[in-house]
Amino acid sequence: MTAKQELPYQRVLLKLSGEALGGADGAGIDPRQAAYIAQRVREVYDLGMQIAIVIGGGNLWRGEAATQKSGMDRSTADHMGMIATVMNGLLLQDAIERLGIVTRVQTAVQMNSIAEPYIRLRAIRHLEKGRVLILTGGIGSPYFTTDSAAALRASEIHADVIVKATKVDGVYSDDPMTNPSARRYRRLNYQQVLDQQLRVMDTTAFTLCQENAMPIVVVNFWNPKDLLQALHGDSAVGTLICD
Repeated sequence: MTAKQELPYQRVLLKLSGEALGGADGAGIDPRQAAYIAQRVREVYDLGMQIAIVIGGGNLWRGEAATQKSGMDRSTADHMGMIATVMNGLLLQDAIERLGIVTRVQTAVQMNSIAEPYIRLRAIRHLEKGRVLILTGGIGSPYFTTDSAAALRASEIHADVIVKATKVDGVYSDDPMTNPSARRYRRLNYQQVLDQQLRVMDTTAFTLCQENAMPIVVVNFWNPKDLLQALHGDSAVGTLICD
């Protein structure tokens, strides 16, 4: 890891959807997508930042959809989703370590022969040692999304910011895909997001960020330069949500 630069953030939690690892339709696993994500992570790592990652499992399994379609018990469906996030975490670990960066996977679901159990102080120690940390298994309980896991883990490990990786360059007043007149917000506070019912995270996750004054940067992860610009504090890209 290179020497730290003067940057607004030093410890970052990156929230990725499971679909980021999927194919063209967001389903399954595409190793090329994993390699792309690993390259973006390496660029952040080379800035000297400490990086934790929370990844979803929607490319492999969607518990809520299974519950609605088949009547499957929600707890069972959600536990299957937790396992899917571990699979994605292992894939991402392999891609990042291929670039020569030491990476650890921790899981809230006990799988001791595959990944470390999530232990907060051990997680922090990995970050301090310059390892990329991938946090999987959600929070280990059903009925909570990986957005909630990101909000909780970011607070627990004292992250400086959550980076919400999306396919659009920030938070808009309306859906920019259907409304060309929609405008991007450069900066919002938590109450503005709630008052305008802007979709950033699910309500539980967003409330947790608000209560713990955890900043959120929403950025287009698929535009290679946007992530680095946002982490440098450049308001020309993405949207910053904070007090």
